[in-house]
Amino acid sequence: MNYLSSKRTGAFLPGNSTVELRELDIPIPSHGQVLIKTKSSTICGSDIRAIYHEHVGKGAEGYQNVVAGHEPSGQIVECGPGMKRFKKGDRVIVYHISGCGLCNDCRRGYMISCTSEHRAAYGWQRDGGMSEYILADEKDLVWLPDELTYTDGAQVACGFGTVYEGLEKIGLSGNDQVLITGLGPVGLAACMLARSMGAQKIVAIDVSEERCQLAIDKGLVDEVFVSEDNIMDKVMKASSGLGYEKSVDCSGNTHARQLCVRATRKWGKIALIGEGGTMELNPSPDLIHDQKTIYGSWVTSIWKMEELVERLVRWNIHPEELVTHRFTLDKAAEAYELMASGKCGKVAIVFDEEVKNETH
Repeated sequence: MNYLSSKRTGAFLPGNSTVELRELDIPIPSHGQVLIKTKSSTICGSDIRAIYHEHVGKGAEGYQNVVAGHEPSGQIVECGPGMKRFKKGDRVIVYHISGCGLCNDCRRGYMISCTSEHRAAYGWQRDGGMSEYILADEKDLVWLPDELTYTDGAQVACGFGTVYEGLEKIGLSGNDQVLITGLGPVGLAACMLARSMGAQKIVAIDVSEERCQLAIDKGLVDEVFVSEDNIMDKVMKASSGLGYEKSVDCSGNTHARQLCVRATRKWGKIALIGEGGTMELNPSPDLIHDQKTIYGSWVTSIWKMEELVERLVRWNIHPEELVTHRFTLDKAAEAYELMASGKCGKVAIVFDEEVKNETH
């Protein structure tokens, strides 16, 4: 098939809680670039928060009227000149920030933190994964092994990579009782990875009964609570009154963050992953006197993402198990509306005959 003589459809987010489908040319890969046939592209909560309802993002979150979607996975169908590692036919994940490649952050593999004017995130400042084809730079690719599905790969592209980075920062191990606040897709991913990394006990909370039930149904938690006035008493009792060695906030809510900090035991560590919101603390009793440490964690590095892919195979777990709804691209408006409702797990757009059995 001559891909480059055809058209593609792309989903755009005008910022008024709707989705627009537009016909576009299929791009031609230049030096060091590839054309990817998209197989699966999942919807991130940050898309809903900063783009879907209203274009509130600035800087790194400034949406530039491009094809949406920063969690794509697919197969290379065309290569430009100058390729060094990947080739036509390879299954890949797209690390969703294309950095300058030369600053200190990029050289560490953290393109998410690149501040160069050349930084462009897929689905934010350059065309993303909500289209049958996506143009990507070879340097932004992560190899997807055959043991993982394309929807597994899409989940790794942002959510699971972000969680893995946070759990690594706090040194999660089999010694730990873990508290996770917020059971959206990122919180559910935190539960799944914490279990695989050997957490001794996992306790979680959310304001949504549906999401709490989903965590139970998936076998991701030892105990789960719907948030209410006496939630601190409940989570402390679940830890035998001792508190948690490690806590992870995936909610972005000030009350949940306070709970994370205050339910962590002396010398414990807290990871803040959930975006947005505020956080009000009393530093002396909440942190200083109990020698606690808070880590901020934003996405991950590309090398850490490659490490995660390898470990997913070793652990024999599949991130796609947290996808509760699958849609085809023509139903993208329904997919985004459902994700915005908060009454679901992860939502995916799937493409191609190869994955048609995944569709909603």
